[in-house]
Amino acid sequence: MHNGVYDCDSVKKMLASGARLIDVRTPAEFAQGALPGAMNIPLQTIPAAAARFRPEDTLLVYCRSGSRSMFAQQYLQRMGFSKVHNIGAYGSMAGCLN
Repeated sequence: MHNGVYDCDSVKKMLASGARLIDVRTPAEFAQGALPGAMNIPLQTIPAAAARFRPEDTLLVYCRSGSRSMFAQQYLQRMGFSKVHNIGAYGSMAGCLN
């Protein structure tokens, strides 16, 4: 288990290993800037969008502050996804991955 603090290197390693990057902010927020390769799946659409993924996929979720992505992580875990990581706030990762 991860301790909940994600640094740039750990996120890059997960992405290099095939992790999927999910931005759970609104489409308007996403349009203002997003992490490279991220797909926009707003929090309220997670239940319907979960079919896009396999239970064994590694999913990295983020939002503006880390709060919505925490809810997305919990929801996905309840749906049977065991490799879901809340990488927190867009701003903290933007300088690292852009």
